Amino acid sequence: MPLVDLDRFDFLYARRVKGMKSSAVRDLMDGSSRPGIISLAGGFPDTRAFGEEALREIFSSISRDSALALQYGPTGGIESTKDVIVEVMAEEGIPARQENVFVTTGAQQALDLVGKAFLDEGDMILCEGPTYVGALNAFASYGPQVVHVPMDRSGMIVSKAREILEDARRRGIRPKFIYTVPNFHNPAGVTMSEARRRELLELARKFDLVIVEDNPYGMLRFEGDPLPSLAAIEQEEDGEVGRVIYLGTFSKIFAPGVRLGWVHAQPGIIHKINVGKQGADLCSSNLSQMIISTYFREGDWKGYVRRQIEIYRERLRTMLDSLAEYMPKEVHWTHPRGGLFVWVTLPSYLDASAMLPRAVAGGVAYVPGEGFYADGSGRNCMRLNFSFVEPERIRRGIELLSGVIRDRMELRSALERGARGSSREKSADRSRQAAGREEG
Repeated sequence: MPLVDLDRFDFLYARRVKGMKSSAVRDLMDGSSRPGIISLAGGFPDTRAFGEEALREIFSSISRDSALALQYGPTGGIESTKDVIVEVMAEEGIPARQENVFVTTGAQQALDLVGKAFLDEGDMILCEGPTYVGALNAFASYGPQVVHVPMDRSGMIVSKAREILEDARRRGIRPKFIYTVPNFHNPAGVTMSEARRRELLELARKFDLVIVEDNPYGMLRFEGDPLPSLAAIEQEEDGEVGRVIYLGTFSKIFAPGVRLGWVHAQPGIIHKINVGKQGADLCSSNLSQMIISTYFREGDWKGYVRRQIEIYRERLRTMLDSLAEYMPKEVHWTHPRGGLFVWVTLPSYLDASAMLPRAVAGGVAYVPGEGFYADGSGRNCMRLNFSFVEPERIRRGIELLSGVIRDRMELRSALERGARGSSREKSADRSRQAAGREEG
């Protein structure tokens, strides 16, 4: 059915639909997956490192309890999966108990459930600028006012968040929560310093609001020592799970295809999340949960994560070296110590969205930066992914991309030279005309 036929029902759609828009990242998946395109766009982990034999062993084990695998399960998740989540969180230094854990269909669903539980239309929330586009899309249907907090190489600038919150208080506005990706930020690649984590938690206490800590990439550290999560700091300082809602996922440490994530929060929040999920999908897949619990119980999941880290470390090094070799000096980028992404900032006069079709035609794709802002900022920025592309293709992709950028910069320079020449010619014409009038 043609898309235009659907528009005849515009008068029936809910108001919230107007705030929903397609993810630029998801839209790019189709076009950038064509043969010959070097896609630096998606945030895919490299599941090729897992191996077919390991997957066969998992399914062989699950088949012994196939009736349970194919059945409905508890809304909050099966016990064995929660045990795994407690183990994974402990590996990241976070004390967790089963009663504070809730299984979701990917961390993306967790974001939607948080929005459903907390947001009324017009509510203010704070996010880093830029921020994860999936979070913006998840929250958008609930109609919040998103205020971006600037970042630097140490993550969110908490003093700027304080200014925003103080201004909101003066205007009688009560923000609902602060959303942050503190480790190897998507899309910026930077990591929030420990001092700022503690400062942010103190700020949340002062203004009595919630922190949503989204941590998909924490275990994908290539160098340096791990930093304590906001959830761990809160328990260390307050002795309990309180205002930090921690979101985790198996997409990066196992595989995105199982579509499993989780929420770790205090019981009152877990209850609201539970009610919201009942109306969404009743429960997450028992089959997916049993894949996770079987592998994490019987397989070498830590070894698998180490193999991923080695692969990604090499690819990041290749990307950073290639950027340094090929990019014009006016282009700048972040230097992540883990995760999946590098954030590139172009000269302010370039538009990464307008440039994308030319880049794809030339054989390389990326994600334009404006999709990571609710207000359309970041037009001269782009996100590059290195996790799913072999080193030689990363190098070639950066070479192609730098050529497109140089072409656009040279075009701008040519237009400016032409404008200056035209201006000088017009000035000379005026001078000749004035001289002619004097002679007359």
